Amino acid sequence: MSDLLQVILLGLIEGITEFLPISSTGHLLIAEHWLGARSDVFNVVIQAGAILAVTLIYRARLWELLRNFHKPDNRDYALKLITAFLITAVLGLVVTKLGFKLPEAISPVAWALLIGGFWMIVAEWLAAKKADGVRITWTVAIAVGLAQIVAAIFPGSSRSASTIFIAMLLGTSNRAAATEFAFLVGIPTMYAASGYELLKQLKQGGAGGENWTDLSIAFVISTITAFIAVKWLLGYIRSHRFTAFAVYRIVLGGGLLTLLAMGLLKDVGGA
Repeated sequence: MSDLLQVILLGLIEGITEFLPISSTGHLLIAEHWLGARSDVFNVVIQAGAILAVTLIYRARLWELLRNFHKPDNRDYALKLITAFLITAVLGLVVTKLGFKLPEAISPVAWALLIGGFWMIVAEWLAAKKADGVRITWTVAIAVGLAQIVAAIFPGSSRSASTIFIAMLLGTSNRAAATEFAFLVGIPTMYAASGYELLKQLKQGGAGGENWTDLSIAFVISTITAFIAVKWLLGYIRSHRFTAFAVYRIVLGGGLLTLLAMGLLKDVGGA
């Protein structure tokens, strides 16, 4: 497979999976076992493309919160977004200082996909029993901040799935409201994480051998694909549950574990 095709595929995978509740980190890790591992700079850049796409989608909402911050409802919502972000940022720095590094094995990703799929089904079933709540409480805001850290520690769990479903379980049972808050919190969180990682790599000279043409192509593909995927998701959840994503996770996680058990897939190491 040509290097250009690999770059295109990785950009597509990142764009499709970053904000769907199926784990972009897990999918990229799995893909790199076949396509070959890429640098941290490459992964940060294509993630930035997906973040840009969501920023563009929510630009009107973000501008409304900023322009009308003086209004009580907007100020309350914005402060909850900021609180959730700060919780993630502070705990994220603690985790980083402790030297935590994401595992590069497939088995933990497979288990996270499998268990997370069943958890999504149960969580949505429980949320459906509650009244259609659209309000974001302080409990939800704090829990979403904590959920982002959990997702960062366990590849395959999915940041979007963790934050959306914890919000739904804690009272924001309306899928659209929970998804909006989870995605809006994700914007500053992911910009900060990507910026931090990129600066670290640049200081360490990690970008010296990068192919910037490949990076640019992957960035553009990730941005366009994420824009389409998120717009589709926001329309889809208006009338559908997340069950299809849960089933996909269960099938993928179970399939990966089966391949590992049969020795048809190596648990560690890229192609």
